[in-house]
Amino acid sequence: MPRPLGELEDAVMTRVWKWNRPVTVREVLEDLQQERSIAYTTVMTVLDNLHQKGWVRREAEGRAYRYEAVSTRAAYAAALMNDAWSQSDNPAAALVAFFGMMSEEQRQALSDAVRIVQRPETLPAPEPRQQEAAQGEAPQQQAPEAGQEENPGSAEDTDGR
Repeated sequence: MPRPLGELEDAVMTRVWKWNRPVTVREVLEDLQQERSIAYTTVMTVLDNLHQKGWVRREAEGRAYRYEAVSTRAAYAAALMNDAWSQSDNPAAALVAFFGMMSEEQRQALSDAVRIVQRPETLPAPEPRQQEAAQGEAPQQQAPEAGQEENPGSAEDTDGR
């Protein structure tokens, strides 16, 4: 489990995550300078440290590097939550306490997340539409199940390209 990012590391990673593309030290520096006075070498050192810790990968571009996030902010937050939870001597009590701290919006997000990660085989199968077909009416097309594409015949749709 990665340790939590420091304040400056978080400020740098926030930009890398937000921009979601390879960035240069200069780009991060110029954006950070809108909030604080900071030196180019400081930003360069922070990005180098983040690279050594495995948070970003980099590719040489001339005499400089372009840095890109290895994972998402969501994955980082999840890893922090998992680490904190796994350190509890009573995980169930820790979850109850955590849920008690949540806002209604956060509880709704949790409920939505649980529905998303439920396995399809645990969900009830849709009812067959034989009665409509027996009456001579065309059966209505069902919406695709979660994770299915509307046009499964297209390779472009199924592999995300």
